[in-house]
Amino acid sequence: MLIRSTFTITVSEPSSLPRSYNLELVKLLHQKLGLEVGDERIPSTSYSGICGLYTTTQDFFTFQPDNFYQLSLCGLQSTASKAIINLNLTESLEFLGAKFNIINREDKITSYEELYTNLVANEPEPVRQFELQFTTPTAFSQQAITIPLPIPNLIFRNWLERWNKFAPVYLGGDELITYLSNAIFLKYHKIQTRSIQLHRGYVNGFIGDVTLQVFNRADSLLANIADLLIQYAQFSGTGIKTRLGMGQTKNLL
Repeated sequence: MLIRSTFTITVSEPSSLPRSYNLELVKLLHQKLGLEVGDERIPSTSYSGICGLYTTTQDFFTFQPDNFYQLSLCGLQSTASKAIINLNLTESLEFLGAKFNIINREDKITSYEELYTNLVANEPEPVRQFELQFTTPTAFSQQAITIPLPIPNLIFRNWLERWNKFAPVYLGGDELITYLSNAIFLKYHKIQTRSIQLHRGYVNGFIGDVTLQVFNRADSLLANIADLLIQYAQFSGTGIKTRLGMGQTKNLL
């Protein structure tokens, strides 16, 4: 089971949170979900942070009452998904001295089997261009180095690792990544570097728009697997620290 729950929230008065608020909010939400934080190498949840227009100072984000904000939680396996389905935040969410009013909730629910059947097994007409938007800082870890760039090989390897961890349908390993790397290239990007504060340190990532293109000569099956992983990324996120608000990914097509 896969779920993405998106909460629309507001504040009644200008409210400030420290730039490092994500860790405290993740702890609070996982406590309400009855889930442990940090005990999985590949996290079974992803989280967006509070997204929307806010003002930034050196140490704080300030949220305004005339704006709407969104907070998303995703579950990548049955236990996490069921906990998110049953999550009841009542009418507000209070932490670190700020109070956010919950005015709406939208749930998108699917399954690994449904995604695989619709996008691969049924052999649909392949999509050969994908337009992605990375809405929170996104980065990859490679040999102890953080890479804040949309490198297709790293993107697909990250998605595939998560899919193979939680899905009942195994897609493949390094050989599949090699095939995908030879079939798909970065056609366009409009990105910028942005840092996110986690606890006492900062992590650099990229945000913005990325277009991936499948070569016309590439096998239709590879294009459909790429489409499957891109649809999955809207639940799993992309790259490192997706449980803490990094790597939120949207498919714009």
